Amino acid sequence: MSALDLSALIRRRQYLRGVTASVLAPALISSLVPRSALAASGKGVTLRFSHVVAEETPKGLAANRFKVLVEQRSGGRIRVLIYPDTQLYGDADEMQALQLGAVDMLAPSLSKFGPIGFPEFEMFDLPFLFGQVADVRRITQGPLGQRLLERLKRHGMIGLGYFDNGFKQMSANRPLLSPADFVGLRMRIQASRVIAAQMRALGAQPVSLPFSETRQALEAGVVDGTENPISNFWTQRMDEVQTDLSLTEHGYLGYAVVVNQRFWLSLSLDDRELLEQALREALAYGNKIADAQNDKALAALRQAGTTRIHVLSEAQRERLRHAVEPVHKALASRIGLSWINAMRDALNQHT
Repeated sequence: MSALDLSALIRRRQYLRGVTASVLAPALISSLVPRSALAASGKGVTLRFSHVVAEETPKGLAANRFKVLVEQRSGGRIRVLIYPDTQLYGDADEMQALQLGAVDMLAPSLSKFGPIGFPEFEMFDLPFLFGQVADVRRITQGPLGQRLLERLKRHGMIGLGYFDNGFKQMSANRPLLSPADFVGLRMRIQASRVIAAQMRALGAQPVSLPFSETRQALEAGVVDGTENPISNFWTQRMDEVQTDLSLTEHGYLGYAVVVNQRFWLSLSLDDRELLEQALREALAYGNKIADAQNDKALAALRQAGTTRIHVLSEAQRERLRHAVEPVHKALASRIGLSWINAMRDALNQHT
């Protein structure tokens, strides 16, 4: 398949997904009534949990832990059906599916909330904002993180918590060690104006594609490179289509777990408490293993030998940081300066 053929196929798939969602919307909304009545009656409850990554990633492992805890503690009365790796919905349609009630729970990346009306979540995409994951958790596990989750109710979602996938690295078919190395490259990104601005600041052309189509797009030459935590890079076998991985650690990738508001309110208080407790434990488990999974994936990549791995010096990272510094100022009005200042204040309190 040529690069042009694949590009057309991707656009067609995105179009068809949108058409399908609009056609099914009335049926999906009406189908919520019997589900709600069943949940409120105290009988069996089925929770459909969809996500877009492989089961052996931190997100996939945390989702499976959640399923085990819920089904054990409910004695099997609450069933959790996990649909990993875009089996049910993908990047292009999962948020709409949740709002329509076609799925009950998601764990989308924080970037995905910007395009649906919550640009303040794109703070987490700002390049070189966080020095370590502990800095992120000071935000997500504190008052600011809770304020962000509360806002999701405006669009029919209940935010239940956050968890990590660590820091992102850059890959391409050449080393990416300085801003000059990015010039002219088509870099796949998830839909985020912040990440798009980051790539432009480096001299690259951002190309927004669903995660599930990234590897195929890399192989076909539709895009030249991308950014990912190492666990995603490894589990999607991107090493087979990318010759170089540069350990830039330039940005953070995290997720928020959200449920459909109508489904959540249909549950008894006891069931909500059971689900919340199981999720807290599953997210703690996911956060605990995130670094380990990325380290494990890096070791596997080194052993496979299919991709050259480049460790940047502090001077090289500083040059990249300087190149993308204007992104913070340029996107402040979109994200909201008050949100950015609140995040910086929270970070500075712990330095």
